[in-house]
Amino acid sequence: MSVTPVFIFSLPRCGSTLTQRLLAARAEVATSSEPWLLLPLLYARRDGGAYSEYGHYLAVSALRDFCAECDGGEAAYQQALRNFVLDLYAKAAGEARYFVDKTPRYHLIAEEVMQLFPEAKCIFLWRHPLAMIASMVETFGKGRWMLYVLKVDLFDGLDNLTRAFAAAPQSALGVRYEDLVQTPEDVLGRLLEYLELPADAELSQRFADTELKGTLGDQAGSRAYQTISAEPLQKWTGVLGNPVRKLWCRRYLRWIGRERLAAMGYDLDVLLAELRAAPFSLRFLVSDIGQLLFAWVYAWVEPAMLRDKFRKLPRLWRVHGHR
Repeated sequence: MSVTPVFIFSLPRCGSTLTQRLLAARAEVATSSEPWLLLPLLYARRDGGAYSEYGHYLAVSALRDFCAECDGGEAAYQQALRNFVLDLYAKAAGEARYFVDKTPRYHLIAEEVMQLFPEAKCIFLWRHPLAMIASMVETFGKGRWMLYVLKVDLFDGLDNLTRAFAAAPQSALGVRYEDLVQTPEDVLGRLLEYLELPADAELSQRFADTELKGTLGDQAGSRAYQTISAEPLQKWTGVLGNPVRKLWCRRYLRWIGRERLAAMGYDLDVLLAELRAAPFSLRFLVSDIGQLLFAWVYAWVEPAMLRDKFRKLPRLWRVHGHR
């Protein structure tokens, strides 16, 4: 049975798991927690962005040469890749009409995914940038300012998503997290209409029974919120109050810029005014300064790769470079 992919494109902490669970409450929609299927497949053709033991850059060159020798060339390879993925989606979907692939870092390959699957339904989720940052700090850093580990999401990811969304104004659907939790019936109506599914007045209550299979995804949020709640909307004001955080956020908002924010559904001046109005705090100030300094070390030294090497110290001959 054929299946139509549904891709939820977003940055982390923007309501993608909630949206996924809402859609999966329909019998016509199947999903799994976070497949991550397309990242290695599409990065196999990218010159940068990956390090490996086998030599990623050589592999890209070799695959390019291989495609040149194939009947049909690059187009044949892309079609084979597309068929392979669609076959896996169909096997995962069973009798369902749609399969939702929600993988946060698909923001790195959004345009490529949309080109590979022109018939796919693509949902772009946006969230108030300051609320998103605060949620990242609270969820991933337990209150510590550790955004350096999410730099690829905050900068490359946001840039990629806004460009991909602008390139497909007629075929993609944009949804704001704030609208989803404040006026769920309206947003759910738009989502179902976009998927060409009948209206479902009970969807916002029934989604709590939807369990996502897999270890990834927002398990904490799924447990904490069994109903659609607007409670998280103003939590950010208590997280971003110290001078370091306000300065970083102000610079980040200006980096995003008026045009991209408008495409996401937000106003730069309003966001800057809200940031200024956030309650002043000195909490985490010293720690944040240290974290900002460590961010430079993290970016250049890649502690995760060093940690992997240190794990091999009992067998020194296993320590080698990655290419």
